Amino acid sequence: MKFVLIFGPQAVGKMTVGQELAKITELKLFHNHMTIDLVSHFFDYSTKEGKRLVNLFRQEIFEEVSSSHLYGLIFTYVWAFDFQSDWDYVKQVAKIFESKGGIVYYVELEAALEERLERNKSSNRLEHKPSKGNFEWSENDLLNAIEEYRLNSLDDEIQFPNYIKIDNTNLSAKEVAKKVQEHFHL
Repeated sequence: MKFVLIFGPQAVGKMTVGQELAKITELKLFHNHMTIDLVSHFFDYSTKEGKRLVNLFRQEIFEEVSSSHLYGLIFTYVWAFDFQSDWDYVKQVAKIFESKGGIVYYVELEAALEERLERNKSSNRLEHKPSKGNFEWSENDLLNAIEEYRLNSLDDEIQFPNYIKIDNTNLSAKEVAKKVQEHFHL
């Protein structure tokens, strides 16, 4: 079992890279908005109930997939490096797969803000993440997150094995997916 965690700030291209990686491997894509948008029909993600349900669905999917005969799973995540709870969450999810003999691969994406603001409006993003359809809110959320969180790692901060950091400002999602596939022999 392979578990590929693609992380980085909003609109960096995590889902789109995941889609391309799924096309060239046998990995299944589980992007973070699959649960957020499901739960948002009932509770806003910012509420206690919304967070609990999102985490519950994710946990159950991780448990089932890690015990299955699937080749592996891609999951996308916005990781706030200055919050210990996010570090703990990443380690907890990795442990689910590692405890069953799985291998975890960490793919960090970073891109220039101008590029991320453009990607925030892409048709693929809007098709798969309905909650991003409110451009004003989505752009403000992206800009506010820069002020509130550190969403990319510092040099040598991540010491996990099987880690790669890619600046994808000027790379297509297909190019990034190919780099990931080749780097980790997926």
